[in-house]
Amino acid sequence: MAVRDKIMTEDGFFCKLRRIIIITGHYGSGKTEFAVSLAMSTGALSTDTLSIDDISTDANLTDSVSFIKANNLTSCALIDLDIVNPYFRSRERRDMLENAGISVYGSVYEKEVTIELPALGASIRAPLEAGSCRVIVDTGGNDAGAMILNQFTKYFTDDETTVLAVINTNRPDTSDAGTALEHITAIEKTTGLTVSGIVNNTHMLRETTVNDITKGHAICTQVCKLTGKPLLCNCYPEGLIDPDELIGLSEYLMPLGLYMRPSWLDK
Repeated sequence: MAVRDKIMTEDGFFCKLRRIIIITGHYGSGKTEFAVSLAMSTGALSTDTLSIDDISTDANLTDSVSFIKANNLTSCALIDLDIVNPYFRSRERRDMLENAGISVYGSVYEKEVTIELPALGASIRAPLEAGSCRVIVDTGGNDAGAMILNQFTKYFTDDETTVLAVINTNRPDTSDAGTALEHITAIEKTTGLTVSGIVNNTHMLRETTVNDITKGHAICTQVCKLTGKPLLCNCYPEGLIDPDELIGLSEYLMPLGLYMRPSWLDK
């Protein structure tokens, strides 16, 4: 089995997630890229979008489809609750996501001219209330951005919710175990939610190296020892890093598509 395919197996990262997945992370952590990549990876696995032929011809999907059917998950939605940062918002990829069968919720305004206004649509509650919908929630950066989660607390029950802390140890606010721990503690204090697991997303955008990821893995492992929380996966930019070079990492690998980064920024 290829390294990247481990996330799709029955005991892989994907199957450790509950119906509602809240993604938190400091500015520059890459949490929005993670949210969109996770949506693109999992949305196509809903029983509404997979045919019997898809399942029978792709052995890597079999266990995941069985898991989804057992939990009656028939659709996928992404909720963009980041109304603080006007840059790299997941709702900017609405067309791509909806074409992939993923419903997108966020600003009450859907047109680009008004998309930056911090006004949430009432329809956000619809996927949270639909027990058959896998929901990915992209929150604002740091504890201030995560504060908006308090409006929806009644939906975030322990049996239905996974809270992920995305850590980029190349950012000054989470550059070591101590600062990362402070960030996680602030998120939990502000929201009243408990972070379920850690995601190592240490990167330098298109300049990311294997050393960046392994360094982040080491620091995130320290955070896990301090908190007792599991390190659920290590992320790598798909197409830039060969996952086989990361085979020594014990946790699951999550390939991230570079959906949010306009290529002209790197020229």
